[in-house]
Amino acid sequence: MNLSKGFLLALIAALLVLSAVLIRPFLQYVLGAVLLAYMLYPLQVRFEAYSSPTVAALSLVVLVVAGVVVPFVVVLGTVADSAERLLQNVDADAMQIGVIESRIEELTGREVDIAGELVRSGRDIGTVLFERSIEAVGTITFHLIGIVLALFIIYYLLKDGDDLLDWLHRTVPLPTDIQRDLYAEIDDVMWGVLFGHVFVGIVQGVVAGVGLAATGVPNAVFWTAVMVVLAMVPLVGAVPVWGGAVVYLYFTGEPLLAAGLFVYSVVVVGLTDDYLRPFAVDRYAKLNPAAILLGILGGAYAFGVMGLFFGPVILGALKASLRVGVDSWSRLDEGDVG
Repeated sequence: MNLSKGFLLALIAALLVLSAVLIRPFLQYVLGAVLLAYMLYPLQVRFEAYSSPTVAALSLVVLVVAGVVVPFVVVLGTVADSAERLLQNVDADAMQIGVIESRIEELTGREVDIAGELVRSGRDIGTVLFERSIEAVGTITFHLIGIVLALFIIYYLLKDGDDLLDWLHRTVPLPTDIQRDLYAEIDDVMWGVLFGHVFVGIVQGVVAGVGLAATGVPNAVFWTAVMVVLAMVPLVGAVPVWGGAVVYLYFTGEPLLAAGLFVYSVVVVGLTDDYLRPFAVDRYAKLNPAAILLGILGGAYAFGVMGLFFGPVILGALKASLRVGVDSWSRLDEGDVG
């Protein structure tokens, strides 16, 4: 390697590191934008047959705002309100402070004033909450900037999607047919994960949430949001939540409602997992459930919320790359890159 090539590679490596540092604070929004643009790109291609790429991309961004951003904010606000009411419904008298104080005095021989300590702690908590409220303003601003950034990224990915694909085909040093096979397998993985885990998780959580609301389980919206997240994880699903709801109804004197929710959840909610998920995974992703579980958990740990989707995609892309590499290794070894 000569000095010029070495310098160029070092410069590219340094710029890649700096670019990663720049992207990292908004990584969740960048990944979300990539995901939404990927989902909307087939519509972009269709719309471009009747309008310019700019108009088509702008129309789809408006669709994202109306169909994704606004509903997400509304649902998030509803979930937050339900969580707050869930905390407020905790009966303070159930703490039985007097009983606790007497029990401590019996065991230690010392008198304690839990109520007084709570009052003093309340002042400290008030100070902390005031400081947190100031931080919350900065947090809200950050998320607003992230949403706007994501919308811009979606717009330009859709508008310039064809140019990006052409650039990839020219830049990646692989034969055209091998690239085509590789991208097709990654595309299958992405749609399999999207449909088999994200979409099925949403459907399963919402269907289970209908059962909670119909049987009068408190804070059904909050628990529905929890079930949507849990339903994306293989082998877990919404069972912990609706199972807990069945137990709750039974011990609160509603055995018929408990039985009805149990039957509904096993039959109706179970169908979404027993039929929709295997159909999507077997048809598109073709990934072992253990690999999917590893991808979801590892992705969430590495990339946050968006890792629930991109984790399995990364493992699926690895599998596709290995398959294409093994099948085409002899051609690559011969230097056939035409």
